[in-house]
Amino acid sequence: MTAAAPLIELKNITKTFGQGQAAFQALRGISFSVQAGDFVAVMGPSGSGKSTVMNMLGCLDTPTTGEYWFRGQRVDQLTRNQRALLRRHELGFVFQGFNLLARTSALENVELPLLYRGEPAAQRHEAAMVALDAVGLTRWADHTPAELSGGQQQRVAIARAIVTRPSVLLADEPTGNLDTHNSREIMELLARLNREQGITVLMVTHEPDMAAYAKRVIRFVDGQVASDAPNHATEAAPAEGAA
Repeated sequence: MTAAAPLIELKNITKTFGQGQAAFQALRGISFSVQAGDFVAVMGPSGSGKSTVMNMLGCLDTPTTGEYWFRGQRVDQLTRNQRALLRRHELGFVFQGFNLLARTSALENVELPLLYRGEPAAQRHEAAMVALDAVGLTRWADHTPAELSGGQQQRVAIARAIVTRPSVLLADEPTGNLDTHNSREIMELLARLNREQGITVLMVTHEPDMAAYAKRVIRFVDGQVASDAPNHATEAAPAEGAA
């Protein structure tokens, strides 16, 4: 039986910033693939290339050399507008900072990507409520970020990321601004979205406790893949509400 083609494939990716003596090679021949439905944690020390790879996967940057394939399409050869369309329709983003609009409700924050798409108000509202329900926040739809806890704000940010029904969720230190309890709740949520909705998750984290929720861990060192292996800690990840 032929194995399914990867959803994402990076082949010998390099990224150099600057020129001449000031040049810095952030990535030095990165290669790995991701199957649909996977949950991958990307780990490594500061400056190892984790965020550079995430920016590339998110179509926010392009490689200096190498190939980036998404659903069999060569992304690094797309125009800026074509990459923007791919980003808008296939990718969702969750950051360490919640990046919510302060004076608008949770519902309006979640609707924002659909507003950029030009979808009608009724459809935006319905889809946003479905996304808020997925993260357990329908009761808080009319509340502004100032009226929500940090964990609730990150849930709103996740709802905003999934409201467009993306194939891939890119999460960059999603628990970096949260305490232990809220961090575990967010990781349980990401694991559930991966498990129940089949959303592929790629997450950058410095925290082994958070990486324990992933199915696979890729470790970066000095712009290279140092290791890439199934995460045997997944089954031992703490249950929601556990001490």
